[in-house]
Amino acid sequence: MANIHEIARLAGVSVSTVSRVLNHHKYVSEEKRTAVLKVIEEMNYTPNRNAVDLIRGETKKIGVIIPYTNNQAFDQLLHGVLNRSVENDYAIMVLPTKYNPDKEIEHLFMLKNKLLDAIIITSRANPWENILPFTEYGSVISCEYTEHPEIGCSYMDRYAAYLEVFQLLKKMGHRNIAFTTARGTESVSTRQTIAAYEKVFGQFDPVYRQSDCFSFEDGMAAGQRLLGINPRPTAIYANGDEVAGGIYKYARSVGLSIPEDLAIIGQENQPVGVGLDISTLDHQLVKVGEQAFDLAMIKSKAKVETPYKMILRSSI
Repeated sequence: MANIHEIARLAGVSVSTVSRVLNHHKYVSEEKRTAVLKVIEEMNYTPNRNAVDLIRGETKKIGVIIPYTNNQAFDQLLHGVLNRSVENDYAIMVLPTKYNPDKEIEHLFMLKNKLLDAIIITSRANPWENILPFTEYGSVISCEYTEHPEIGCSYMDRYAAYLEVFQLLKKMGHRNIAFTTARGTESVSTRQTIAAYEKVFGQFDPVYRQSDCFSFEDGMAAGQRLLGINPRPTAIYANGDEVAGGIYKYARSVGLSIPEDLAIIGQENQPVGVGLDISTLDHQLVKVGEQAFDLAMIKSKAKVETPYKMILRSSI
Protein backbone atom coordinates (compact mmCIF):
# COMPACT_ATOMS: atom_id res chain seq x y z
CA MET A 1 0.00 0.00 0.00
CA ALA A 2 1.34 3.43 -0.98
CA ASN A 3 2.36 5.87 1.73
CA ILE A 4 3.16 9.55 1.76
CA HIS A 5 6.87 8.93 1.15
CA GLU A 6 6.12 6.82 -1.94
CA ILE A 7 3.75 9.51 -3.26
CA ALA A 8 6.49 12.13 -2.81
CA ARG A 9 9.09 10.02 -4.63
CA LEU A 10 6.86 9.27 -7.61
CA ALA A 11 5.70 12.89 -7.88
CA GLY A 12 9.25 14.22 -7.59
CA VAL A 13 8.46 16.47 -4.63
CA SER A 14 9.17 16.57 -0.90
CA VAL A 15 7.06 14.84 1.75
CA SER A 16 6.13 18.27 3.14
CA THR A 17 4.76 19.27 -0.28
CA VAL A 18 2.55 16.16 -0.35
CA SER A 19 1.38 17.04 3.16
CA ARG A 20 0.48 20.57 2.07
CA VAL A 21 -1.50 19.22 -0.88
CA LEU A 22 -3.41 16.81 1.37
CA ASN A 23 -4.22 19.68 3.71
CA HIS A 24 -5.31 21.98 0.86
CA HIS A 25 -2.53 24.44 1.66
CA LYS A 26 -2.59 27.41 -0.71
CA TYR A 27 1.21 27.83 -0.89
CA VAL A 28 1.85 25.03 -3.38
CA SER A 29 2.57 25.67 -7.04
CA GLU A 30 -0.07 24.43 -9.46
CA GLU A 31 2.53 22.26 -11.20
CA LYS A 32 3.48 20.40 -8.03
CA ARG A 33 -0.15 20.13 -6.87
CA THR A 34 -1.13 18.57 -10.20
CA ALA A 35 1.80 16.12 -10.05
CA VAL A 36 0.92 15.01 -6.52
CA LEU A 37 -2.81 14.62 -7.28
CA LYS A 38 -2.00 12.61 -10.41
CA VAL A 39 0.10 10.11 -8.42
CA ILE A 40 -2.52 9.93 -5.67
CA GLU A 41 -5.18 9.04 -8.26
CA GLU A 42 -2.96 6.48 -10.01
CA MET A 43 -2.01 4.80 -6.73
CA ASN A 44 -5.61 5.00 -5.38
CA TYR A 45 -4.07 6.49 -2.26
CA THR A 46 -6.23 7.20 0.81
CA PRO A 47 -4.48 9.35 3.42
CA ASN A 48 -4.31 8.24 7.04
CA ARG A 49 -6.60 10.84 8.60
CA ASN A 50 -5.01 10.48 12.03
CA ALA A 51 -1.61 11.25 10.52
CA VAL A 52 -3.02 14.24 8.64
CA ASP A 53 -4.65 15.50 11.83
CA LEU A 54 -1.35 15.25 13.69
CA ILE A 55 0.41 17.22 10.96
CA ARG A 56 -2.33 19.83 10.91
CA GLY A 57 -2.53 20.02 14.70
CA GLU A 58 -6.32 19.68 14.77
CA THR A 59 -8.98 17.09 14.00
CA LYS A 60 -11.83 19.40 12.95
CA LYS A 61 -13.99 17.25 15.23
CA ILE A 62 -15.98 18.55 18.21
CA GLY A 63 -17.68 16.33 20.78
CA VAL A 64 -21.04 17.17 22.30
CA ILE A 65 -21.72 15.68 25.73
CA ILE A 66 -25.48 15.22 25.92
CA PRO A 67 -27.45 13.25 28.52
CA TYR A 68 -30.26 12.17 26.18
CA THR A 69 -30.97 12.44 22.45
CA ASN A 70 -34.79 12.24 22.69
CA ASN A 71 -35.22 15.34 24.83
CA GLN A 72 -36.54 18.50 23.17
CA ALA A 73 -34.16 20.86 24.98
CA PHE A 74 -31.02 18.86 24.23
CA ASP A 75 -32.20 18.19 20.68
CA GLN A 76 -32.46 21.95 20.12
CA LEU A 77 -28.97 22.55 21.50
CA LEU A 78 -27.58 19.79 19.26
CA HIS A 79 -29.49 21.19 16.28
CA GLY A 80 -27.76 24.54 16.80
CA VAL A 81 -24.33 22.90 16.99
CA LEU A 82 -24.99 20.91 13.81
CA ASN A 83 -26.18 24.04 11.97
CA ARG A 84 -22.85 25.75 12.50
CA SER A 85 -20.73 22.61 12.04
CA VAL A 86 -22.04 22.09 8.50
CA GLU A 87 -21.32 25.73 7.63
CA ASN A 88 -17.73 25.38 8.89
CA ASP A 89 -16.94 21.85 7.66
CA TYR A 90 -16.56 20.29 11.12
CA ALA A 91 -17.55 16.80 12.19
CA ILE A 92 -19.65 16.44 15.35
CA MET A 93 -19.41 13.45 17.66
CA VAL A 94 -22.48 13.00 19.89
CA LEU A 95 -21.44 11.69 23.32
CA PRO A 96 -24.46 10.49 25.35
CA THR A 97 -24.05 9.98 29.10
CA LYS A 98 -27.48 9.40 30.71
CA TYR A 99 -25.93 11.52 33.48
CA ASN A 100 -23.39 8.81 34.27
CA PRO A 101 -20.38 10.71 35.72
CA ASP A 102 -17.91 7.96 34.77
CA LYS A 103 -19.13 7.95 31.16
CA GLU A 104 -18.78 11.75 31.10
CA ILE A 105 -15.15 11.55 32.22
CA GLU A 106 -14.53 8.81 29.65
CA HIS A 107 -15.72 11.19 26.94
CA LEU A 108 -13.53 14.01 28.27
CA PHE A 109 -10.48 11.77 27.91
CA MET A 110 -11.01 12.04 24.15
CA LEU A 111 -9.62 15.58 24.48
CA LYS A 112 -6.53 14.33 26.26
CA ASN A 113 -6.03 11.64 23.61
CA LYS A 114 -6.24 14.27 20.82
CA LEU A 115 -9.30 12.66 19.25
CA LEU A 116 -11.25 15.92 19.46
CA ASP A 117 -10.41 19.62 19.26
CA ALA A 118 -13.09 20.63 21.76
CA ILE A 119 -16.01 19.37 23.81
CA ILE A 120 -19.34 21.11 24.35
CA ILE A 121 -21.13 20.12 27.56
CA THR A 122 -24.89 20.58 27.25
CA SER A 123 -25.50 19.31 30.80
CA ARG A 124 -23.14 17.68 33.27
CA ALA A 125 -23.09 14.96 35.88
CA ASN A 126 -19.68 15.86 37.37
CA PRO A 127 -18.71 18.85 39.51
CA TRP A 128 -16.57 21.40 37.69
CA GLU A 129 -13.56 20.36 39.78
CA ASN A 130 -13.53 17.01 37.92
CA ILE A 131 -13.87 18.67 34.51
CA LEU A 132 -11.39 21.55 34.81
CA PRO A 133 -8.19 19.43 34.39
CA PHE A 134 -9.26 18.54 30.85
CA THR A 135 -9.13 22.17 29.73
CA GLU A 136 -5.36 21.68 29.51
CA TYR A 137 -5.88 19.45 26.46
CA GLY A 138 -8.53 21.31 24.49
CA SER A 139 -11.40 23.74 24.59
CA VAL A 140 -14.30 22.94 26.93
CA ILE A 141 -17.51 24.91 26.37
CA SER A 142 -20.48 24.83 28.74
CA CYS A 143 -24.14 25.45 27.93
CA GLU A 144 -24.70 26.74 31.46
CA TYR A 145 -23.04 29.72 33.07
CA THR A 146 -19.84 29.07 34.98
CA GLU A 147 -17.46 31.56 36.57
CA HIS A 148 -14.43 29.33 35.91
CA PRO A 149 -12.17 31.35 33.58
CA GLU A 150 -10.80 28.21 31.90
CA ILE A 151 -14.22 27.36 30.45
CA GLY A 152 -16.14 29.32 27.83
CA CYS A 153 -19.91 29.24 28.03
CA SER A 154 -22.93 29.88 25.86
CA TYR A 155 -25.89 30.20 28.19
CA MET A 156 -29.24 31.74 29.01
CA ASP A 157 -30.19 33.16 32.41
CA ARG A 158 -32.46 30.36 33.55
CA TYR A 159 -33.07 31.78 37.01
CA ALA A 160 -34.26 35.12 35.61
CA ALA A 161 -36.53 33.24 33.18
CA TYR A 162 -38.06 31.09 35.92
CA LEU A 163 -38.54 34.17 38.08
CA GLU A 164 -40.45 35.91 35.29
CA VAL A 165 -42.77 32.91 34.88
CA PHE A 166 -43.69 32.83 38.56
CA GLN A 167 -44.07 36.60 38.78
CA LEU A 168 -46.44 36.49 35.80
CA LEU A 169 -48.56 33.75 37.39
CA LYS A 170 -48.68 35.61 40.70
CA LYS A 171 -49.75 38.79 38.90
CA MET A 172 -52.58 36.80 37.31
CA GLY A 173 -53.82 35.80 40.76
CA HIS A 174 -52.47 32.24 41.03
CA ARG A 175 -51.27 31.00 44.43
CA ASN A 176 -51.34 27.18 44.20
CA ILE A 177 -48.77 26.54 41.49
CA ALA A 178 -47.17 23.22 40.59
CA PHE A 179 -44.24 22.59 38.27
CA THR A 180 -42.43 19.71 36.63
CA THR A 181 -38.70 19.07 36.25
CA ALA A 182 -36.52 16.57 34.43
CA ARG A 183 -34.28 15.74 37.37
CA GLY A 184 -34.26 16.08 41.13
CA THR A 185 -32.47 18.64 43.26
CA GLU A 186 -29.07 17.38 42.02
CA SER A 187 -29.88 19.42 38.90
CA VAL A 188 -28.86 23.10 38.76
CA SER A 189 -32.00 24.01 36.78
CA THR A 190 -34.26 22.28 39.32
CA ARG A 191 -32.62 24.14 42.20
CA GLN A 192 -32.96 27.40 40.27
CA THR A 193 -36.67 26.71 39.63
CA ILE A 194 -37.30 26.10 43.33
CA ALA A 195 -35.31 29.20 44.28
CA ALA A 196 -37.29 31.35 41.84
CA TYR A 197 -40.57 29.95 43.18
CA GLU A 198 -39.58 30.70 46.77
CA LYS A 199 -38.47 34.21 45.82
CA VAL A 200 -42.00 34.92 44.54
CA PHE A 201 -44.24 32.79 46.76
CA GLY A 202 -42.21 31.88 49.83
CA GLN A 203 -41.73 28.37 51.20
CA PHE A 204 -42.19 25.65 48.59
CA ASP A 205 -44.16 22.47 49.31
CA PRO A 206 -42.40 19.56 47.48
CA VAL A 207 -45.75 17.84 46.83
CA TYR A 208 -46.33 20.41 44.08
CA ARG A 209 -43.26 19.30 42.11
CA GLN A 210 -43.12 16.30 39.77
CA SER A 211 -39.68 15.16 38.56
CA ASP A 212 -38.63 12.68 35.82
CA CYS A 213 -40.69 14.51 33.20
CA PHE A 214 -39.34 14.29 29.65
CA SER A 215 -42.19 13.37 27.30
CA PHE A 216 -45.87 13.83 26.45
CA GLU A 217 -46.64 10.61 28.35
CA ASP A 218 -44.73 11.89 31.39
CA GLY A 219 -46.90 15.02 31.21
CA MET A 220 -50.07 12.91 31.25
CA ALA A 221 -48.84 11.08 34.38
CA ALA A 222 -47.75 14.35 36.03
CA GLY A 223 -51.12 15.91 35.31
CA GLN A 224 -52.91 12.98 36.88
CA ARG A 225 -50.88 13.20 40.09
CA LEU A 226 -50.65 16.97 40.44
CA LEU A 227 -54.31 17.59 39.69
CA GLY A 228 -55.24 15.09 42.38
CA ILE A 229 -53.66 17.22 45.10
CA ASN A 230 -55.92 19.06 47.53
CA PRO A 231 -55.91 21.98 47.16
CA ARG A 232 -55.56 21.47 43.42
CA PRO A 233 -53.05 23.73 41.64
CA THR A 234 -54.60 26.41 39.46
CA ALA A 235 -51.46 26.69 37.31
CA ILE A 236 -48.71 24.29 36.22
CA TYR A 237 -45.34 25.31 34.81
CA ALA A 238 -43.99 22.42 32.74
CA ASN A 239 -40.31 21.93 31.93
CA GLY A 240 -41.08 21.38 28.24
CA ASP A 241 -43.87 21.83 25.73
CA GLU A 242 -44.17 18.05 25.24
CA VAL A 243 -44.75 17.67 28.99
CA ALA A 244 -47.14 20.66 28.95
CA GLY A 245 -49.06 18.99 26.11
CA GLY A 246 -49.53 15.85 28.19
CA ILE A 247 -50.76 17.89 31.16
CA TYR A 248 -53.15 19.75 28.83
CA LYS A 249 -54.58 16.50 27.46
CA TYR A 250 -55.08 14.97 30.92
CA ALA A 251 -56.71 18.14 32.27
CA ARG A 252 -59.17 18.22 29.39
CA SER A 253 -59.91 14.50 29.82
CA VAL A 254 -61.18 15.13 33.36
CA GLY A 255 -63.32 18.07 32.31
CA LEU A 256 -61.08 20.98 33.23
CA SER A 257 -61.12 24.09 31.05
CA ILE A 258 -57.87 25.77 29.97
CA PRO A 259 -57.16 28.41 31.24
CA GLU A 260 -60.30 28.96 33.36
CA ASP A 261 -59.68 25.94 35.62
CA LEU A 262 -55.96 25.44 34.95
CA ALA A 263 -53.31 27.70 33.45
CA ILE A 264 -50.39 25.96 31.72
CA ILE A 265 -46.98 27.26 30.67
CA GLY A 266 -44.41 25.11 28.87
CA GLN A 267 -40.87 25.58 27.61
CA GLU A 268 -38.92 25.74 24.33
CA ASN A 269 -41.67 26.73 21.86
CA GLN A 270 -42.21 23.26 20.37
CA PRO A 271 -44.81 22.36 17.69
CA VAL A 272 -47.10 20.64 20.22
CA GLY A 273 -47.26 23.88 22.18
CA VAL A 274 -48.02 25.89 19.06
CA GLY A 275 -50.76 23.42 18.09
CA LEU A 276 -52.42 23.52 21.52
CA ASP A 277 -51.83 27.27 21.92
CA ILE A 278 -49.80 26.75 25.09
CA SER A 279 -47.81 29.69 26.46
CA THR A 280 -44.11 28.95 26.56
CA LEU A 281 -40.77 30.12 27.84
CA ASP A 282 -38.40 29.95 24.87
CA HIS A 283 -34.77 29.69 25.98
CA GLN A 284 -33.71 29.95 22.31
CA LEU A 285 -31.59 26.84 22.68
CA VAL A 286 -30.81 26.55 18.97
CA LYS A 287 -29.02 29.90 19.22
CA VAL A 288 -27.27 28.75 22.40
CA GLY A 289 -26.02 25.66 20.52
CA GLU A 290 -24.84 27.75 17.57
CA GLN A 291 -22.93 30.08 19.85
CA ALA A 292 -21.42 27.14 21.76
CA PHE A 293 -20.06 25.75 18.49
CA ASP A 294 -18.56 29.13 17.54
CA LEU A 295 -16.81 29.37 20.91
CA ALA A 296 -15.48 25.81 20.56
CA MET A 297 -14.24 26.38 17.02
CA ILE A 298 -12.21 29.47 17.91
CA LYS A 299 -11.17 28.04 21.30
CA SER A 300 -12.70 30.98 23.15
CA LYS A 301 -13.23 31.22 26.89
CA ALA A 302 -15.80 33.99 26.58
CA LYS A 303 -19.12 34.03 28.44
CA VAL A 304 -21.94 34.68 25.95
CA GLU A 305 -25.56 35.08 27.07
CA THR A 306 -28.54 34.43 24.79
CA PRO A 307 -31.77 36.20 25.89
CA TYR A 308 -34.90 34.12 26.52
CA LYS A 309 -38.39 35.00 25.25
CA MET A 310 -41.79 34.66 26.88
CA ILE A 311 -44.48 33.71 24.34
CA LEU A 312 -47.99 34.22 25.73
CA ARG A 313 -50.89 32.21 24.30
CA SER A 314 -54.40 31.27 25.38
CA SER A 315 -53.35 28.60 27.93
CA ILE A 316 -52.88 31.21 30.67
